[in-house]
Amino acid sequence: MRSKPGVTRRGLLFGSAAALVSACTGRSAPVAAPTPAAPASSPSSLKASITIHRRHSAARGRDVDVVLMTPDGVPSTGLPVCVALHGRGSNARTFLDLGLPAALTAAVRSGIPSFAVAAVDGSHYWMPDGDDDPHRMLTDELPGWLSESGLRPMTGLLGISMGGFGALNLARHRRDVTAVATCSAALFRTWPEARSRHIFASQNDWTAAEPLRHADELPTRGLGVWCGDRDPFLAANRKLIAGAGPEVSRITPGEHTSEYWRGVLPEVLRFLGPRLA
Repeated sequence: MRSKPGVTRRGLLFGSAAALVSACTGRSAPVAAPTPAAPASSPSSLKASITIHRRHSAARGRDVDVVLMTPDGVPSTGLPVCVALHGRGSNARTFLDLGLPAALTAAVRSGIPSFAVAAVDGSHYWMPDGDDDPHRMLTDELPGWLSESGLRPMTGLLGISMGGFGALNLARHRRDVTAVATCSAALFRTWPEARSRHIFASQNDWTAAEPLRHADELPTRGLGVWCGDRDPFLAANRKLIAGAGPEVSRITPGEHTSEYWRGVLPEVLRFLGPRLA
């Protein structure tokens, strides 16, 4: 059955993270009412349009949240799309907690071209794991969900931690992707490092997917890499920078934390916007 369009509410950044969805397989659900407004002088007072759809993913064998975020006051129809991939142990709504909606509105108000960000629930470093295949969900199902919402196909990828691995791996196979940004990408220089995560069934599976093993297949133009200088994946990100030669790379003070990601997201979004067309 075709999903009914979701109902969009204009919500405040930090109140959006607590939005409730009345789950119904294959149907969209509206975002709950936002919390009271913050003072106008606060960055959190910036609004954005947020819609949360509940979709059934045959590729994953379960229902997933699809969180659509567009700048305040901008019609969503026809916008280019950046798909945001979350980290391990998180979900699509994590980007609401990180302040992405307000940061997106602020970026567009600063002059970059308008675009939408779509986040969806994933797992397993965005790789297949038995009957659960988040990679196939992104390639085979998400395009239709975006189209039903009046959005253009994805041309950008944003990945945080585990999502950075997924974004880079997906970008290797999608030549229609024109912009990729990673924050604290969870990458592995050696098989022992990867094996300790208990994600990959074998060394061959890891080798086939590990972005550091395929740096020459990654885009250089339109690739941005951000990492904190006290991040446990710093050495792996330095190897990514050396091997892929990204257009922009930033090693700045910070750890593998939400505080670091909140701090760099404004710059990341300003990097992505002009490169999505």
